[in-house]
Amino acid sequence: MTDDAATALEPGRQIQTLDELTEEQALSVLALIEDAARTDGTTAVSEQGRLQLRGGRREGIRHFLLTEKGRLAGYGQLEDTDPVEAPAAELVVHPALRGRGHGRALGSALLAASGKRIRVWAHGGKSAARHLAQVLGLTLFRELRQLRRPLGPEGPALPEAALPAGVTVRTFVPGQDDAAWLAVNSAAFAHHPEQGSLTQRDLDDRIAQPWFDPKGFFLAERDGELIGFHWTKVHAEERLGEVYVLGVRPGAQGGGLGKALTAVGLNHLAEAGLPTAMLYVDADNPAALAVYEGLGFSTHEVDLMYRTES
Repeated sequence: MTDDAATALEPGRQIQTLDELTEEQALSVLALIEDAARTDGTTAVSEQGRLQLRGGRREGIRHFLLTEKGRLAGYGQLEDTDPVEAPAAELVVHPALRGRGHGRALGSALLAASGKRIRVWAHGGKSAARHLAQVLGLTLFRELRQLRRPLGPEGPALPEAALPAGVTVRTFVPGQDDAAWLAVNSAAFAHHPEQGSLTQRDLDDRIAQPWFDPKGFFLAERDGELIGFHWTKVHAEERLGEVYVLGVRPGAQGGGLGKALTAVGLNHLAEAGLPTAMLYVDADNPAALAVYEGLGFSTHEVDLMYRTES
C-alpha cells in the first residue's frame, strides 16, 4: 500500500491506493470490470491492465479501489513505466453505482497521484467518458480504431499468403522462441511504448491465459532468423478472431511480409470456424489503415486517449 491510510472523500466513500492487490481484491475488481462490460458493450480496462491485477507487485503499477459504504464501487489503475510519456490510467465505475461522482473522484485521485501529468484511456469512446475527460481538464490526443471484417462467404475473399522469397513460416514454441520474439517485437514496435516494452513476464502472463494457443502464433524466418510474426487470438465467447499482434523487424519491411503474415493469420482464424476477425490500429497511421481496409476491414468502434496539456 502506498498510503498509510485510505483517502477519505464524501461520507461513506473512500479511495485506497495499493501497490498490489490480494487475490480476493483482484477477483472483486475483475468481477466489477465484467459487470461494467456487460452494460457498456466494451471493456473499460485493457487486457494489459487486467493482467496487472494479479501476480503480486509490479514496478510502476498502482491500484485505486473506491468503496462506497464498504462496497467496491470503482477501480482505477495508474501505470508509470514509460521514461518519457506521462503515466497512463484506466478507470471504471460499477454500472449500478454511477451518477454519484465516483468517476470524478477516481479521476481526480489518479490525476493527483500522477503529479497532474497523465494519459487516460476511454475505451469505446462513450459520451460519459468524454464528459469526464472534459471535467478533469484533459484533451483528446489519440484515437485507436477497432476494425472488423467477415471471414465467411458473405465477406470479401480471404487473401492468399504470398510469402517473400526465402521466407518460411512456422508456429511459436514456448520456452524456445521467447527471447527471439521479444527482441523482434521490441524492434518492430520501438515507436510504440505499450507494445514495444513487453518483457518476459508480460509474455509469460499471456502464455498462461486460457486463450493462448501456439498454433495461432506464426513466426516468419529467413535463413533461420526471425524477421516477423503474426500472433492471433480467439475470443471464444464472442466467436471473434483477432489479429492480436503483427510485427516485422526493421530491415525486413517493405517486401510484402506484413500482408502475407496477415493472410496467414486470417486464413487460420477462418479455418477455425470463426465468423469475424478484428484488429486495432491507430487512426493516425493511414498506411496501415489503407492496407487493412484493402483486406476488407472497416471501423467497428474507437478507443480514445486523453491527456493533460504538455
